[in-house]
Amino acid sequence: MNFDDIKSEWSAENPEGSSISTDMLKIKQAHTPIDKIRGKMKHEFFYQIFFLVIMAFIPYFFGFSSAMDQVFLMFYAITCGFTAYYFIKFYLFYKNSYDMSLDTRKNILWFYYEMKLNIELYKALTYIVAFIGIAFIAVYLFIEKASIFTRILGKLSPVYILLNCFITILIIGAITELWAWYYYGKYLKQVKKVVDELDYE
Repeated sequence: MNFDDIKSEWSAENPEGSSISTDMLKIKQAHTPIDKIRGKMKHEFFYQIFFLVIMAFIPYFFGFSSAMDQVFLMFYAITCGFTAYYFIKFYLFYKNSYDMSLDTRKNILWFYYEMKLNIELYKALTYIVAFIGIAFIAVYLFIEKASIFTRILGKLSPVYILLNCFITILIIGAITELWAWYYYGKYLKQVKKVVDELDYE
């Protein structure tokens, strides 16, 4: 029996309460994607922590010089700072979503817009970390592989370099947008669909 069948039977038995029951069924429909989003948020937190821990061992994996160790620590501290800010916002939203009862359109709408904001912060953090990583690689090449890097740059035209930078930015942007949509966006769209179907309180 599908949702329309349940709705029809309930309307026949209880005409006065049909509008309320329909809204409640739709609200319950929103809980499934919300629960999925919460679960993915929890997994995301542990993924990010794991990533930061692995990053801390990069100097040991690649045998950096003492000068590069200091440069890496600076870039790593900046990355941790931006990530910590995101984690705080992320955790507060995650906690508040459990503290608030999601049994009204207003509360589900709150979840939708707050999650949408968190997705934008998530994408911004991804861009920042990606560009920090690119900047670190550039500094590494200038310090550790200066002669080789200079020869390579001497053989490349400025137009070619700028074109590659532009393509790199597009690739980073495309991957970020697709990942955010795959991981959160499609579930958030389901929440919005339910909200749009509900009557205003």
